[in-house]
Amino acid sequence: MNIISAVIQLVGASFVIFFISGRLIGSQVSLVKRVLSVVISVVFTTFVFWYTYLRGTDYFDYGIVENVVNSATLLWLGSMLLISMLLYLFFELFDPIELNENGTPVGRRSYFKTLLIYWKRQKRLREVVGIAVKNGVTRTVKYARSREDERELAKALRDTLEQCGGVFIKFGQVLSTRKELLSPIFIEELEKLQQHVKPLTEQQVEQILQENYGQDVDQVFSYFSKTPLASASIGQVHKAVLKEANEPVVVKLLRPEVKHIMHEDLSILMEFASWISSKSGWAENLGFYDLAKGFSLALSEEIDFNIEARNMEQMALIVQKGEINVKVPQVFTRYSKKNVLVMEYIKGQSVTVANALFNDNCVNRHDFAQTLLYAFLEQALVSGIFHADPHPGNIYIEEDTGRVAMLDYGAVGRLAIQQQDGLKYFLVGIHQADAALVVDGINLLVENGESVNRQEMEQAISQILLRISYVSRVETDELIYSIFSVARDFGLHFYPAVSIALRAIVTLDGTLSTIDPRFEIFREIKDFSNNYLKASLAKPFKQPKETKQFIEEELALLLPNLRKIPRRIDQMIKKAESGKIILHHDIFSDKTNAMFVTQLFSRFVLLLVGITFGIISVALLAISQFIHTAYAVYLNTAAYLGLFLCAILLVRLSIQAIRDMKRTK
Repeated sequence: MNIISAVIQLVGASFVIFFISGRLIGSQVSLVKRVLSVVISVVFTTFVFWYTYLRGTDYFDYGIVENVVNSATLLWLGSMLLISMLLYLFFELFDPIELNENGTPVGRRSYFKTLLIYWKRQKRLREVVGIAVKNGVTRTVKYARSREDERELAKALRDTLEQCGGVFIKFGQVLSTRKELLSPIFIEELEKLQQHVKPLTEQQVEQILQENYGQDVDQVFSYFSKTPLASASIGQVHKAVLKEANEPVVVKLLRPEVKHIMHEDLSILMEFASWISSKSGWAENLGFYDLAKGFSLALSEEIDFNIEARNMEQMALIVQKGEINVKVPQVFTRYSKKNVLVMEYIKGQSVTVANALFNDNCVNRHDFAQTLLYAFLEQALVSGIFHADPHPGNIYIEEDTGRVAMLDYGAVGRLAIQQQDGLKYFLVGIHQADAALVVDGINLLVENGESVNRQEMEQAISQILLRISYVSRVETDELIYSIFSVARDFGLHFYPAVSIALRAIVTLDGTLSTIDPRFEIFREIKDFSNNYLKASLAKPFKQPKETKQFIEEELALLLPNLRKIPRRIDQMIKKAESGKIILHHDIFSDKTNAMFVTQLFSRFVLLLVGITFGIISVALLAISQFIHTAYAVYLNTAAYLGLFLCAILLVRLSIQAIRDMKRTK
């Protein structure tokens, strides 16, 4: 009976330990892990306590509650509490859940599911790394010292991406378009990557449409071709006719397995990029990890048809307000769903195979290419939103009008005003062979331009511009690659949006060359900039009503502050006369800085308090060894209590440090 009573009291003590430990460290781990921590600590400490102290005693005749004043019982209960807290720390350390800025968990999954996902990811990662090692990608360490192995490394990287398949092949295909970053040898090898994707079956097409519309296809489309116009790794495109509007449309379907595969393989790709960057100075300098991160973000947007529909609507409004007449397909938002995008059908052909259309419509190839370039520049340098993938397959010539049509808005770039100005200086400076102007542009396009020795950088850019002087045609990809190399040598990092824009310009240059091999992109960019500047200066005279309205709106915003200026000047003069003007910069005026310093200081104080408890406790234990009176018991009790408090403070600080590392930005 005494044993049963002791077990009941032990369970009660476990509940107390569960409550106190949770309150002390505020653990964010799941309830199951918290209960498991307490159970393990209670079972372990009880076994040790029984084995070392209780065997052969009448302890259970009195029970835990009656013996609570016993120092051994206090040590037992304290050990339960401390071990449960340490187990909390262990579980939170290996808990993959991220925390938001308030410290609350972002999503949560079961422990066993987490282990299963972790095991699968590690298995896939080991497979990818094994393929990379087998193909000799680790020779990038050697490549970092010598460029003689460039061809061998390019082949190894291509073979690795090809054998890994799926997302890795698509990543390689995207890298093959980054002519501004990679040398021609890498581009040549990566362009060989081909992803053979089987088209969706008719049953799969019907299932996707049924799941998204919740009704038969015949209720939405009077005609739907089961044979795709095009098929890719993300989705495929079909021609159809809307039943209600009787209008021909293009229906883009998202592959059903894409989101799951993307989620799994993109995380592996990021880990692979991190691994190869840690092994290779070449990959680190190239920004291989940032390339993979940018690719992951772009692909995540590409599989979200809601984003693509919004992009098309934005581009249609930009073109409508602009002066360059190009065609942007209309989006039928009423019929577009989560995995289905319905767009206007463009009757025409890609510029790669449209020789007959150019001739039939009597379209001048130079004028067509100029219109395409000016449309892109108007998007990028005026509105700041531009088509980020203008390869020949996405540029059509309309059959009846001969107009430029820009398709596929899964990838759209966005430039801030400062970056728009920087891109203008950069492109015009290249045409004028003005190194100072190019450097001015680069300073607006990079994140850390203030740390550069301007004179040295101008000299490096001048050498590049001299190499292309008096040349009949400048290869855009090689030129921008050279300038990117100089920027990397100076430790500069372009904004992600700028990298997208420069990549789009290189891609566009290839498309323009397909349309008109004699087209000079930098000369045309200069002409566009000059025309745009003249139009901006003449705009107030051509549109006096709009200009008057703009001035009135700006004055309405300025007027309240203008009224305060005389009074503020008078107050400033009075303070200057009395010597009360003090200029200072307070880092605590910024809320983020103040919070950071306050948290850092408070944790430092807690750390000092914990260390102080530990030092004093160790000193008391040492002193008690030389005292053989009743006071030694009190000294030992105080010492153990101090060590216990020290352990609690250090565990609490460790928990907070782990959360800070997990906290999402």
